Amino acid sequence: MKVLFAAGGTGGHINPALSAAQELKSRYPDAGILFVGTKEKMESTLVPKSGFDFASINISGFYRSFSPQSIVHNAKTLKKLVFVTAQCKKIINEFKPDVVVGFGGYVSGPVVRTAHKMGIKTAIHEQNAFPGKTNIALARYADAVMLTSERAADKMKSKSESVVTGLPVRAELLCADKAAARKNLRIPDNIPVVLSTGGSLGAESINSAMCSVIPKFINRDICFIFGYGQLGRDTPEKLKAEGITELNSEKLRVSEYIYGMADAMAAADLVISRAGASSLAEIEAMGKASVLVPSPYVTENHQYHNAMSLVEKNAALMIEQKDLTGEKLSAIIEDLLENPGRFSSIGQNARNIALIDAKKRICDIIVSLAE
Repeated sequence: MKVLFAAGGTGGHINPALSAAQELKSRYPDAGILFVGTKEKMESTLVPKSGFDFASINISGFYRSFSPQSIVHNAKTLKKLVFVTAQCKKIINEFKPDVVVGFGGYVSGPVVRTAHKMGIKTAIHEQNAFPGKTNIALARYADAVMLTSERAADKMKSKSESVVTGLPVRAELLCADKAAARKNLRIPDNIPVVLSTGGSLGAESINSAMCSVIPKFINRDICFIFGYGQLGRDTPEKLKAEGITELNSEKLRVSEYIYGMADAMAAADLVISRAGASSLAEIEAMGKASVLVPSPYVTENHQYHNAMSLVEKNAALMIEQKDLTGEKLSAIIEDLLENPGRFSSIGQNARNIALIDAKKRICDIIVSLAE
């Protein structure tokens, strides 16, 4: 069996593809696996580090702007499109895959489209509740359409009935235990823990709100784990201005990056986070109550739709970035202290919609196409 994966641009596209490839390799050690991406993006380093072969095509996405720089960039992208089909054909003819699977990003478009025209079985996986334009286009002729959220189905005209597979979650998160995590982190069992993160880059809106929240609760029975990210390196100074000088104590852990995220997530009673697909899959799998602050800067506002897929099922709370304040977040945390059962219920609702066997489901579909 030979499977070609097309994924690129962000970890949100690449990591699920890697998880599926690893599951496939564990089942069929002799399976041939090849990833296709671009040399400029993170797939060119992530894929080889994961032990898989990698081939590149010369393609870029379009900028949605009419600035002079965007016009020049888009003209170059159009020129690349003239040659990219030939590049895809060459890779496909040399590798001879049984199935070609696209996991999103503009690189998936020409690879999956070319494979379809060559009579090869194709599949796509959409991570977000509001699908990207590439996958919307590919769904019309892909032999299998896999979704993380059922909300995406209404926005895609699929050739075949779409299947909700969920999104793979890292094994260390699935295995994490709350009591053991708190012991590892030296956090008492009898106090609530609030984890806040905007990812490795950070989110200014979340950071600003947390700098307002923490001083209000610092002397109460609650622990904060706060990762402010690369863009929030002024956070320690802001907290210092609020009288918070000790950033690593029993009740407060403030750092740029949260190492040991599995323990931090397992220990938490409430997670404050953006609403990227991977983050939500982890929150669901670990059964955590959450306050989601969707990024308004992403394409098609897809984080809002991701968050709503949980909010509609009472599996999360949401505050849009334009409405986020320290006061609103403080009120929610006060409610956590007074009504812990409510938040346990929200977390359980999140766990009830989790698909923790996502990589198995995805792998099953790939294998069925290959056969």
